[in-house]
Amino acid sequence: MRRTTVINIIIVAAFSTILFSCNKSRDYKNSSRATGWSLNDKDGGFQYNPQAKEQETGPGLVFVEGGTYTMGKVQDDPMRDWNNTPTQQHVQSFYMDETEVTNLMYLEYLDWTKKVFPPENENYRLIYDGVLPDTLVWRNRLGFNETMTNNYLRHPAYADYPVVGVSWIQAVEFSKWRTDRVNEHILETEGFTKRGARITDVDASTTFNTQTYLTSPTDAYGGNTEITQGGRTSERNAQRDSTNLYVQLKDGLLLPDYRLPTEAEWEYAALGLGSLRSYNVYRGKKKYPWDGQYTRSGKRKTRGDQLANFKQGRGDYGGIAGWSDDGADITAPVKSYQPNDFGLYDMAGNVAEWVADVYRPIIDDQFNDFNYFRGNIYTKNAIGEDGKVTLITTENIVYDTLSNGQIIARNLPGEILQVPVDENETYLRTQFSESDNRNFRDGDRRSTRNYQSFNDDLEEESSTQMMYNSPQHSVEAGEEGDLDRQYDQESTRTTLINDEVRVYKGGSWRDRNYWLDPAQRRYFPQDMATDYIGFRNAMSRVGTKSKQGKSARN
Repeated sequence: MRRTTVINIIIVAAFSTILFSCNKSRDYKNSSRATGWSLNDKDGGFQYNPQAKEQETGPGLVFVEGGTYTMGKVQDDPMRDWNNTPTQQHVQSFYMDETEVTNLMYLEYLDWTKKVFPPENENYRLIYDGVLPDTLVWRNRLGFNETMTNNYLRHPAYADYPVVGVSWIQAVEFSKWRTDRVNEHILETEGFTKRGARITDVDASTTFNTQTYLTSPTDAYGGNTEITQGGRTSERNAQRDSTNLYVQLKDGLLLPDYRLPTEAEWEYAALGLGSLRSYNVYRGKKKYPWDGQYTRSGKRKTRGDQLANFKQGRGDYGGIAGWSDDGADITAPVKSYQPNDFGLYDMAGNVAEWVADVYRPIIDDQFNDFNYFRGNIYTKNAIGEDGKVTLITTENIVYDTLSNGQIIARNLPGEILQVPVDENETYLRTQFSESDNRNFRDGDRRSTRNYQSFNDDLEEESSTQMMYNSPQHSVEAGEEGDLDRQYDQESTRTTLINDEVRVYKGGSWRDRNYWLDPAQRRYFPQDMATDYIGFRNAMSRVGTKSKQGKSARN
């Protein structure tokens, strides 16, 4: 009897072991829940990175958990702009720069550009000229500001001050450069590319671009495989599996793009509504990024001191020396004041900041109330006759002449040429029907004052009938390379709003406290710069909305 019992126990144990092994082989971590095939098999097959669980926080960024809020809600509107009507919006989680981009950060960009595209080379001179901030923005007809004109950008005393004199277009180009440098460093750190190559081996023909690396890795670094396969990890992978030489998007290693925040993101981040949140509702309003209705500190140690850097009155940019002062007359070093609830500094005062949106007086929440943004221009990779992507080389750099005559490089060597999407991408789509959507539902022919829906065959409206009848300046290159600037002197122009003006948010050192309200909005031409507009970068959050579980909201 005992012998039979022992045999039965052995049989049950063996069966359990076999069953457990079968179940383990079907574990989705080791085999596909779609096909049952082994994942990450050493003999080949589909490979993925099981350790890639959550997006890493990029250099300089802090996490901003998304949510719903009332965009455009202001407590005072003495200007009667009527351009910030309250609308309910939802913003996805994202990352934002802890501080504004500083002079030191921008000087690193200038240094890299000068080394890779030396301006003494006539073919590259316009590249470096195009990224230089306009230091002459400090000049005033009736003011002595030559100290800032000559020193503000480069002197170490101003290293931690926010960069100014940068146009919206230059801010976008800096963001693209920053994306590539961060991802280039990640690849080197993880051992996929040759160590030190980003400094010693890179020139105008062998620059790194993130999208080129992901789309056509053999063309990255100008096709120099000594760099792209010169890391310890690449060498190890080459001995094991020739298909695993390069990092792919599915590996989750490279970061999304650094970019300018949308207006909805910037305003949401500036408000920092966490202190007014009680479970799933907001308990009140906020006029400034900090709590309270006043600009002065109520704390015992700093009582009476200003909480931001702004113009306090006519001729008063810094208060009385040594008392109740905001600590600055022009801009101030970043982190001079306390951060808001998201850990972001200077979301009011110091410098106003560019955001990504094209300006329109109305936020069209009836059409979209999720990640609102006006300014989408959809493009795609240009494909050559050989079926491969078309890369920008040192011989076909794409330059753009701005309305003020400045010439900038819009595409640099190593990047993939972008072309507008066409009917192949838009046919029978419900979300979009054309490449350029800056004018969608606003400013197009159907939005003009005299449009008649029953008579679609009317001739195009004259410029005086268009909703946005802005000046049309032109700049053309002459036969000898000189610029012919034609200033629009038409007397019938009625507005400055067009598709080339961008929103900027937040008050600056030049503004009164009225503009410190995060809901206030203004606009400025995207190719012009001032001494009071800077910028900071944002990055989209990939994956979960929250970084941690729910916590007490009150």
